[in-house]
Amino acid sequence: MRFVLIFLLSCGIHQLYSQTSTTPEPVKAKVEYRNSNAVFNLYPTENYFTFIKLDTRNGKMWQVQYNTDSEKRFTSTLNDIELVFKSEESNQRFMLIPTINMFTFILMDQIDGQTWQVQWNSDPLKRMVVPIR
Repeated sequence: MRFVLIFLLSCGIHQLYSQTSTTPEPVKAKVEYRNSNAVFNLYPTENYFTFIKLDTRNGKMWQVQYNTDSEKRFTSTLNDIELVFKSEESNQRFMLIPTINMFTFILMDQIDGQTWQVQWNSDPLKRMVVPIR
């Protein structure tokens, strides 16, 4: 009887631990609607005050922060380099995909599949856009 009770308790404890997920939930896009002819898209971050503005034709990006305090309201450049030739630009060519890190997005060229890691931050020294090869 004692063996059966110990066995049942150990099975119950094992079952509880097996229900715990160790993998993070996939990140879901926060913006449902996109105008297919739009030149610019605004992507929310997990920071309530910060968005990333993307020129969908060429991959240029800006960090946009709003606030009631004018000292904390700004737009700063994340990437001012066109990632494709002018002749290859098209609306909605580039898109941003959020990651589980609130400061990191993946920029993807939807035509040729190239990707870049995009880091936004309030500290300009911590911002970057680097190719993922």
